[in-house]
Amino acid sequence: MDHKLRQDAERIVSASIQAVLPDEAVRRALKGFQRGRGRVLLVSAGKAGWQMAKAAVDALGQVAGGVVVTKYGHVKGGIPRVDCYEAGHPVPDGNSFSATQKALELVTGLTSQDTVLFLLSGGGSALFERPLLPGAELQDITRQLLACGADIVEMNTIRKRLSSVKGGRFAQACAPARVYSIVLSDILGDPLDMIASGPAYPDSSTCGQAAAIVEKYGLRLSPAAWELLGQETPKTLPNVETQVTGSVRELCAAAANVCGQLGYSPILLTDQLCCEAREAGCFLASILRSHHGGGKPTAFLAGGETVVHLTGKGLGGRNQELALAAAPGIAGLAGTAVFSVGSDGTDGPTDAAGGYVDGDTMASLAAKGLMVPTILRENDAYRALQAVGGLLVTGPTGTNVNDVAVALLR
Repeated sequence: MDHKLRQDAERIVSASIQAVLPDEAVRRALKGFQRGRGRVLLVSAGKAGWQMAKAAVDALGQVAGGVVVTKYGHVKGGIPRVDCYEAGHPVPDGNSFSATQKALELVTGLTSQDTVLFLLSGGGSALFERPLLPGAELQDITRQLLACGADIVEMNTIRKRLSSVKGGRFAQACAPARVYSIVLSDILGDPLDMIASGPAYPDSSTCGQAAAIVEKYGLRLSPAAWELLGQETPKTLPNVETQVTGSVRELCAAAANVCGQLGYSPILLTDQLCCEAREAGCFLASILRSHHGGGKPTAFLAGGETVVHLTGKGLGGRNQELALAAAPGIAGLAGTAVFSVGSDGTDGPTDAAGGYVDGDTMASLAAKGLMVPTILRENDAYRALQAVGGLLVTGPTGTNVNDVAVALLR
């Protein structure tokens, strides 16, 4: 392993994530917040849910009551007058449903003088959920969408129609109270009706689009699910004001800044990466091959969110798969590395944020009898990278603004 490149990768990951933590972003968004004459209640949902809620309560002084629902392992302590719950992601579970019910109970019976401060971050689609179908059926549909490689917009178009809180329905439940929504974006282009399936934003997707997605992927649905897909979602929500804070653009800019400080010339390839993870890895490797020997240290950056088609039963995530897929393309090339991380610190159902490979990785894998095509076919990038010291582990970060992948050329 190239220890200097690995050290640079870890510094880039740490500093870029630090730059997009939600604390300052929430405080910034609250500058436009005005209290009504009634109570202020807080509901925070998503993988950054605890961090956003803590920042908001610290900034406001106190709230009359609140509910946080976030991913397992993401609650970092108590928040005054706020009940914190952990639940399932990326597939909602019973704790998702019960915590969301607590949020709905909190906002029941409000008046026009009251305000709901609604803090939303990525992962909210699974975490903030009270389904209109049996929980097991919703979980099955979610697994089908994950396994077929549907992108986040397609997934949310389906899920919001099967929910009592998505697609603007949570904001309807808060009425006539005012809803002040602060959104930490995890979807390319910041489409507010799609982030966490838009619980407090008018829905732009249609029943026809939902039906087309079902047909495209051959999803297996019950008659009850089909009936729900035919019911239209709210198209106007006059009681809502929304502030977007944080996005993949800021993550990429922060990563580029750190690369520059380390002596690399940063080149942003895209902040809207959207393809299969292994294709992105191969592409970044091909860029390094083209520029190898050019003399100038360079960092090529790509932000966004890739997808993985599940063909095996291994352990991994899209960032680990991206990195591993780059390994054959840079095998034997000195001074080259590719790494990719999720800003939330968790990649798929693993404890790693992502993966790292360099010009030595293929030889290390071969020495252990590990073949990249077989590993990718089994979707087992985690164990392969673990075997050669290629996992990047940050722990839960408290933010979630997509992923960043970097190809380093020293």
